[in-house]
Amino acid sequence: MPIERSTALRLITQSPEFRRLFLAHAISRAGDAFNTVALIVLVFNLTGSGLGVAGTVAFEVLPVLLLGPVAGLIVDCYPRRCLMVGADLARAVLALLITVTGGSVALAYGVAFGLAAFGQVFTPAVSATVPDLVQRDELVDANAALWTVAVVAQIVLAPLAGLLIAAYGAGFAFALNAASYLISAALLAGLRAGRTPASIPSAGWGAVVAGVEAVRSHPLLARLALVQVLAALSAGATSGLLVVLATESLRVGSSGFGLLLGAIGLGAASGPLLLRRFIQPTDRRWLFGPYAVRGGVDLALAAAASPLVAVPALVLYGIGTSTGTIAYQSTLQHEVPTEVRGRTFALYDMLWNGARLVSLGLGGVLTDLVGIRAVYVVGGVLLLMAFTIGWSGYKLRGESCPR
Repeated sequence: MPIERSTALRLITQSPEFRRLFLAHAISRAGDAFNTVALIVLVFNLTGSGLGVAGTVAFEVLPVLLLGPVAGLIVDCYPRRCLMVGADLARAVLALLITVTGGSVALAYGVAFGLAAFGQVFTPAVSATVPDLVQRDELVDANAALWTVAVVAQIVLAPLAGLLIAAYGAGFAFALNAASYLISAALLAGLRAGRTPASIPSAGWGAVVAGVEAVRSHPLLARLALVQVLAALSAGATSGLLVVLATESLRVGSSGFGLLLGAIGLGAASGPLLLRRFIQPTDRRWLFGPYAVRGGVDLALAAAASPLVAVPALVLYGIGTSTGTIAYQSTLQHEVPTEVRGRTFALYDMLWNGARLVSLGLGGVLTDLVGIRAVYVVGGVLLLMAFTIGWSGYKLRGESCPR
């Protein structure tokens, strides 16, 4: 008799362990929504330049590239609950520091780097802990709940953050973020899971290489890493330069740009609600199918001349992003042994952000040379390549999946 599949709501209400993680995640991500807006506003006010704001993004990405392998190893070597609590407390100190001092450009960059560095420990620790809190057949529900609350927090609170910063200053937003980290740490301290470290057979760089080998030697994980890189090479430029598309091609200006972002957010939030019952870990329809959807949307945006076409297309893009991300996250948790889970998640984060950074640079050059539409054509082609490589090399769930 098949096991009745849990809903995300049932997990939250009936599993005290997952509820702690969910609430900590929700509160922390709500605080991050304020912090993200506050950092950008602070740096722009101090520098008056877009280049200064771009520097903030660079300092947020650098820790992922520099510390990824080491952070993943730390997550596999030490108790994950302690790492999550410690990362939250450290980030609270950084947010309070900029609240008290009022901030400077150097301090803002340092805080951006520090928050991202401790986040590079926190995020893989959370992802690696989820399978210890729920059953294997509940992974999709758990990831859908965590994804949805993060997206909703961003959609609802980012505009509110702008209003509060305008009224009370950036320091108020940083203080709220610090409080969110402290509450998250208090909730996570009560977890029973994640109190013992994973057992790893090697140390130092040998252990780092073992994490890479765990991905390389697994047919599905290796293919998924490749298609993730292709997707990042697309999404880095298309998401970062959406404001250029809104201004130059759709001619809707900054207010229209906000509408386009809202369309993506609407799709990202509604995707799990509409399609959750169909998503399965290791199923190529959900791992790779969303790349085809997003690739088609990018090609449509390259040809679009009206927001009446772009807005519904971006809603569809958001649905593809959310469902694909949930399937990807659940698949990694389903397939990767707990002793290398931290290193695996850190490796994928490093691949994604490295390719995204390259994409942003090349996309900017291509926009200046040829125009923004070319960026979306190339982005669409890259996503269709990701779909083709993934789909053609992996069978449906139940068709003797590779192990």
